[in-house]
Amino acid sequence: MTQMNQLEAWLAREREQAARFDAGAGPGVATPARFAHLSGLEIMERMLAGELPYAPIARTLDFLLLEVERGRALFQGTPGPAHLNPMGTIHGGWYATLLDSALGCAVHTMLPAGRAYTTAELGMNLVRAIGAKAPRVRAEGKVVHCGRQLATAEARLYGPDGTLYAHATTTCLVFDLPQASGGRADAAAR
Repeated sequence: MTQMNQLEAWLAREREQAARFDAGAGPGVATPARFAHLSGLEIMERMLAGELPYAPIARTLDFLLLEVERGRALFQGTPGPAHLNPMGTIHGGWYATLLDSALGCAVHTMLPAGRAYTTAELGMNLVRAIGAKAPRVRAEGKVVHCGRQLATAEARLYGPDGTLYAHATTTCLVFDLPQASGGRADAAAR
């Protein structure tokens, strides 16, 4: 597939998913009562279907979740003028947020109901500046290991022509969600 055909396919997939998000719950935060009984993969699948809200940061930084499967998450982003640093290049924080999202969501797909995660460590290498030749980039996260207390994952940020712009690794802490019966999660749901 040529780079132009690849970009067209990426844009078509983006429009399809954006329409699903726009017709669904939109950006926001779901209450624990809405997801406590779901596995991480089920949560991510319902988010993709528009049944659960997606993270508001995605709208702020112009990226969206495209695909999930067990141990994998794929995001697509549009680096633009709002993401520039004072030197006129895409801010490293934009790369990091997109990669962290792919890494964390990949880990999330591995968790059973009642379990959650948080990023404990994020390591990132920027290997090339994103320029005009990459109007879209993708961050693909894949789980390396998911245990009871720790999970690790790796991700790559690349353009439609396969150019690698950054890669990252994470260590996530995995923990039990507070119980909904009389606990903090129950109070937060009210």
